[in-house]
Amino acid sequence: MNPRLVVHAVAASESGKGRGGTENAAAVSVAKTSAPPSPPPARPSRVKRHTISVFVGDESGIINRIAGVFARRGYNIESLAVGLNKDKALFTIVVSGTEKTLQQVVEQLNKLVNVLKVEDLSREPQVERELMLIKLHADSETIAEVMWLKDIFRAKIVDISEHFLTVEVTGDPGKTAAVLRNFSKFGIKEVARTGRIALRREKMGETAPFWRFSAASYPDLEGTVPAQPILKNRDTLSGGNSSDPPRGDVYPVEPDDSYVANQVLDANWGVLYDEDSNGLRSHTLSMLVNDSPGVLNLVTGVISRRGYNVQSLAVGPAEKEGVSRITTVVPGTNETIGKLVQQFYKLVDVHEVQDITPLPFAERELMLIKVAVNAAARRDVLDIASIFRAKPVDVSDHTITLELTGDFNKMLALQKLLEPYGICEVARTGRVALVRESGVDSTLLRGYPLP
Repeated sequence: MNPRLVVHAVAASESGKGRGGTENAAAVSVAKTSAPPSPPPARPSRVKRHTISVFVGDESGIINRIAGVFARRGYNIESLAVGLNKDKALFTIVVSGTEKTLQQVVEQLNKLVNVLKVEDLSREPQVERELMLIKLHADSETIAEVMWLKDIFRAKIVDISEHFLTVEVTGDPGKTAAVLRNFSKFGIKEVARTGRIALRREKMGETAPFWRFSAASYPDLEGTVPAQPILKNRDTLSGGNSSDPPRGDVYPVEPDDSYVANQVLDANWGVLYDEDSNGLRSHTLSMLVNDSPGVLNLVTGVISRRGYNVQSLAVGPAEKEGVSRITTVVPGTNETIGKLVQQFYKLVDVHEVQDITPLPFAERELMLIKVAVNAAARRDVLDIASIFRAKPVDVSDHTITLELTGDFNKMLALQKLLEPYGICEVARTGRVALVRESGVDSTLLRGYPLP
């Protein structure tokens, strides 16, 4: 405020004491109107949804440590997808927050051991997909309309019974929201969703990044490219005769001379098809938990503290608002998995835990794979993709990105065939599974169990 104006205002108020309050009010109004306007308050940073890609190496408890970085800062992971390859994994994490705080989280993730690369893809043009299995009521009166909607959204039927229908849908978040909105009128019983996965769209004329995907990942190509042995003996894993520190292994560390163990993030193994002599097999667990910060960290902590590591993990919203479904694959015996389920029930945020391994269930995974091809080789890649019913979702002058759904063997078979062309990036979800209401067990039909 101008000092002269203040003096005049005070003098006018003193001289106007005997003449009434009119002149005083006028003087004060002059002083108020002459003051400069105060600066507007700073606008708070805008909170928005971020898609973060984290490329990591094989190490026990890596999922728990990454989830802990978000939990300690109060972030709630909306979705998490873990795609596995030989001694590597690609995490796709969706969280909400401001630009500044998310930048700090990225810096903290880069400090973790065996984290190779962290990217925030939110500002990049990207191919974004998620997979959803929906079990809904469908009788003779409504099944015609359900099938009509299924064709509109390009969904697939994976199980059908007298009163229920299980549908597989892939797409971006807008499509999945529209599917749920249209199917809700029939009555949705269960929903199993993977986390969202994303790959950057390649620009014309640029070079695609190669994240060290090589033919050494696959046993049948070992003759062309030198590879490290995939199987490791017990002495190497337990640090017996080897000087190397023990890596992340799937089995609990117990004295046993009769088994060999694989790396956790091994694309050639992934599951145990049958029980071995010790009763070990892969168990598929379906959990309903509260959608709140830190729950995923608690769940993975229960697994890691008992010497296990997850073979597959998928986290997404469930059929009820405020509830998430976690689908995970953990190896062990029936007795040890039963004890693990009891430990899960001790967590406050856990509503239900079900081991669906003995039951007939429909399971699916989703993969986005970016292949380095020029115009001459593009036709060959598309022919291979059509055999596996994979869909091209992005193309540039030097790459093509494919979308594929199916079981573990189908994913691995496509990767093997595309390996000679050069795989730039792979984003995969974990397994999602729902119990088949029809009761049809594919083990009895095929003669061997599905992974």
